[in-house]
Amino acid sequence: MWDYLIAMSVIPLLLLGWLLVQSLARRFAKAHPEFGPPPQEGGGCGGNCLCGSGGSCKREQTKTNK
Repeated sequence: MWDYLIAMSVIPLLLLGWLLVQSLARRFAKAHPEFGPPPQEGGGCGGNCLCGSGGSCKREQTKTNK
């Protein structure tokens, strides 16, 4: 029973903690634009492609074509 209660409280706390970290990173990036935009999750090549699902990355193609 205690394991269930602990799991039910820890999982939402971890989620809220991760949301807090993302919010702090966005605030820091907004306050310090000289460091560039923060990297986004799952956007391996800028979020414009389907690299993870077997697609081709437009950004990488334009770099190799130049």
